[in-house]
Amino acid sequence: MQLRGSRILVTGASGGLGVAIARELAHEGAELVLTARRRELLDSLAAETGAEVLVADLADRADQERLCEAAIACDGVVANAGIGQEPDLRGDAGEATVITDRVIEVNLRAPIVLAQRFAAAKLADRRQGAIALVGSLSGMSATPGTHMYCATKFGLRGFALSFAQELEGTGVTCSLVAPGFIADAGMHHDSGMELPSAVRKKLPVDVGRGVVTALRKAPMEVFVAPVELRAASMLSTFAPAISAAVLRRAGAAEVVSNARD
Repeated sequence: MQLRGSRILVTGASGGLGVAIARELAHEGAELVLTARRRELLDSLAAETGAEVLVADLADRADQERLCEAAIACDGVVANAGIGQEPDLRGDAGEATVITDRVIEVNLRAPIVLAQRFAAAKLADRRQGAIALVGSLSGMSATPGTHMYCATKFGLRGFALSFAQELEGTGVTCSLVAPGFIADAGMHHDSGMELPSAVRKKLPVDVGRGVVTALRKAPMEVFVAPVELRAASMLSTFAPAISAAVLRRAGAAEVVSNARD
């Protein structure tokens, strides 16, 4: 996909990763439609990048529909929005269900519906288009204390890899961008989780460049993580029990618990 002059919708544009993605796309000459829940955070980025602003909450079905209509008028879609909130299984059951529903809506249903509607419109009009779904290495490697985040990212990866195959040869592409630990942005940073000093991180700009690669070249997956984290994620895929044992020895559950306190 040629990015210069293309119109691209970016969800979750008010967060650190969304900002980096928007800046990289603007640098490549794309015309942007930025969306998130908080207009005040979008307005400053829109002024910087010359973007259009569309305020929407992806947990709201009506707002999802508005975003789908906006996406149809674009050449590309970057589904970046996501939340890392986890239900408290020892707390109120009703509240836990509300949180579970919201995480599924934002992290999984919204990007799937957005991708489906965008692709269907392009196929009907026989036009080209590109989709980049921002997932996570948590879609390959399960960790304690993140069961809903992992569930939605596992699901998003499965959808992306299948959808990419279905779209092959149509002129519409779908790629998954999978970041690992990102310095100063992303779910792990926002949670306050303190990682061991030996764990290497990528930067938000690396995620932005990964999205550019996804839209421009359409690989099935773009990993934004050091090689050792990718290898650990592959181990978790093939041998989850061994991976879980390693995480227990490393005190992963305690790290997550301390981040929440």
